[in-house]
Amino acid sequence: MRSFTSLLATAIALASFTFAAPSVKHDKRSLVERDGVTYNVFEHAATGAKIEFVNNSGICETTPGVKQYSGYLSVGTNMNMWFWFFEARQNPSTAPLAAWLNGGPGCSSMIGLFQENGPCKFNVGSSTTPVNNTNSFNNYANMIYIDQPIGVGFSYGTDTVTSTETAAPFVWKLIQAFYSSFPEYKSRDFGIFTESYGGHYGPEFTKYILDQNTANAGENINIVALGVNNGWFDAQIQEVAYITYAHNNTYKKILSDSQYTTITNSYNSKCKPALDSCISSGTDTACKNADNVCYSAVEGPISSAADFDAYDVRAPSNDPEPPENYVKYLTTASVVKAIGAQSTYQECPDAPYNKFATTGDGPRSFLDELSEVVSAGVNTLIWAGDADWICNWYGVFDVVNAVSYSGKAAFNTKALASYTVNGKEGGSFKTQDNLSFLRVYGAGHEVP
Repeated sequence: MRSFTSLLATAIALASFTFAAPSVKHDKRSLVERDGVTYNVFEHAATGAKIEFVNNSGICETTPGVKQYSGYLSVGTNMNMWFWFFEARQNPSTAPLAAWLNGGPGCSSMIGLFQENGPCKFNVGSSTTPVNNTNSFNNYANMIYIDQPIGVGFSYGTDTVTSTETAAPFVWKLIQAFYSSFPEYKSRDFGIFTESYGGHYGPEFTKYILDQNTANAGENINIVALGVNNGWFDAQIQEVAYITYAHNNTYKKILSDSQYTTITNSYNSKCKPALDSCISSGTDTACKNADNVCYSAVEGPISSAADFDAYDVRAPSNDPEPPENYVKYLTTASVVKAIGAQSTYQECPDAPYNKFATTGDGPRSFLDELSEVVSAGVNTLIWAGDADWICNWYGVFDVVNAVSYSGKAAFNTKALASYTVNGKEGGSFKTQDNLSFLRVYGAGHEVP
């Protein structure tokens, strides 16, 4: 018979084996040097997210003391999403956090960074280096520019996104990964700002974040604002505005009276029924067909009716504004190395766009999602440069008037009022509760 002591020892050993505390996974932070560049590497134990970025590259933001980070956030297996973060120039410790997303679908947000609202910009001409942008969004907000989906801009790896809806979870994952590495921004007010195809992205991404918050998934994202510049929201509303605007806008009459009549008839007999079929059936086939039919019946004929820039009708089709100098700049070896990019920059590659085309994503409406976001109390500003044709202010204004929320009746009865900047009229606007619309005079598709 075994002694009590040996039995006790065995029992203790078994207890230790059976009930030992599981090993605790810890976040891992390290510095890795490659080719003379130091990368901050952070592996988040809870989510498995890997973050790799460069501190203060000195590229673009040259304001003394203003921090910047650029690099990659892992949003899935072999899915490396590029981000470029700029601290606010004023009160960065309390300023809100805002994300900027360009549209396409499948266009890089470096467009917004270098051509519109980032800390630097290029002048028209042979300029090879950027200059300071005194009107940057990061004057007031901590800004994060995001290249999505994978394959766009500097993002690289496996792209599984085929629609606006399937893109949303990855943007949410990116913000979650950003919070894990920069927890000081978790409690900040957060806003999504976007343009063009952002009329799809903005409402869907914001709604997805709100739904994740309700489900208590991940870190709560304190989303308080949505802003969309010349957005493409709803083809049923906006397609016909192509014709109206081309015939009757402030700057240039693109269509003659007879052309207007011909294309209007083509819209009614071909485009509108195809759009109705897309919306009623919701199938990829019907929506792809609507995209093709409406281009042939409406968009194509208008585009060939006159020489004009679809993004600014005041200019010819070979408009040099905004300058494309930045693209060459982002392929310069020294710049790529300094910012920690691991792929060749692609402004608007075909592959991601084509995946959206296969599901007929373009003609699908995101008016319901926009209405849900406004109804949830998110401050929403929809603005449009009135010289843009491709997502013109006529159609955008009609979309905003169609938003369903508690203030709809009051919003619809309001007239547009003068919007002044430093005593000068710069546009017209109206606001009801948390929804606002602004028409910007003398501006094209890229208002900033």
